[in-house]
Amino acid sequence: MKEEQSFTEEQEVTATEQEPINEAGAAEAQAEEMAGQEQDELARLKAEAEEQQQRYVRAQADFDNFRRRTQKEKEELAKYASMKLVTELVPVIDNFERAMATVPEGAEVESFSKGIQMIFRQLETVMNNEGLTAMESVGQPFNPEFHQAIMQVESDEYEEGIVVEEIQKGYMLKDKVLRPAMVKVSS
Repeated sequence: MKEEQSFTEEQEVTATEQEPINEAGAAEAQAEEMAGQEQDELARLKAEAEEQQQRYVRAQADFDNFRRRTQKEKEELAKYASMKLVTELVPVIDNFERAMATVPEGAEVESFSKGIQMIFRQLETVMNNEGLTAMESVGQPFNPEFHQAIMQVESDEYEEGIVVEEIQKGYMLKDKVLRPAMVKVSS
């Protein structure tokens, strides 16, 4: 009986020793589960932080592009600010040129003609200072961006597709066509 009693005590001791081990295992499993959850949460937060960083970088790039675009638009606006005025003055230049071409001869008319020519040169200088330049068309190949063909003519002097005569001058304002030249083109 003594043997039975000691065997039962051993079983009880073993069972009581195993309970803390099972509790420790459960606590360890729970700690591992929490660590896994924390790592999942950490990974999620890192991914979110990376996404926010990418958004920030894109927003910064968009802002830089916007700033460059508005600066370019501002420079272009300043460059062509006088376009409306110059466009309205081009017909005045045309009329001055026509008037100077039809001046009759005579002593009194000569001084009048010189005065008109001086005014015309002054106007031309002001317009050139604003960036207005007359196009040279005669002898150039026809280009629809710079010329408006109103007629085709036979020409022995020029080959096909070359501007033969300029009916109305074309003008450029800096690097932009203000008015295309009206021309006759060889066929």
